[in-house]
Amino acid sequence: MNYWLVKTEPGTYSWDDLVKDKKTTWDGVRNFQARNNLKAMKKGDLAFIYHSGDDKAVIGISKVLKEAYPDPKDKEWLVVDLGVDKKLKNPVTLAAVKATKKLADMVLVRVSRLSVQPVKPEEFDMILALSEGK
Repeated sequence: MNYWLVKTEPGTYSWDDLVKDKKTTWDGVRNFQARNNLKAMKKGDLAFIYHSGDDKAVIGISKVLKEAYPDPKDKEWLVVDLGVDKKLKNPVTLAAVKATKKLADMVLVRVSRLSVQPVKPEEFDMILALSEGK
């Protein structure tokens, strides 16, 4: 299994929207590196949902329901289908991630603007631990 982080502006599409919809097509990615990350996602992989903008926090975990396929609005780009896995016990802010030495090499810290990014298994576990207050 692989782990990912996908960013969204909560005013555009939030964690609560995903919970309400139960699944969504993750579209609108218009960056080549992010597109390559979408292409690498496999059914069953888990992805953190990260609210960008004012919130700047990991909110929940989604599951890849359908691997990359052409964006219906623009065939040059890709989309994946994501479903709800679970909400984190507590949001994990960007400030908390940056303050955690073991997460210093996380893509979220190093290449903060990338909208779809890989997460190492140990980083995934550390975010979960931070959410639990550990």
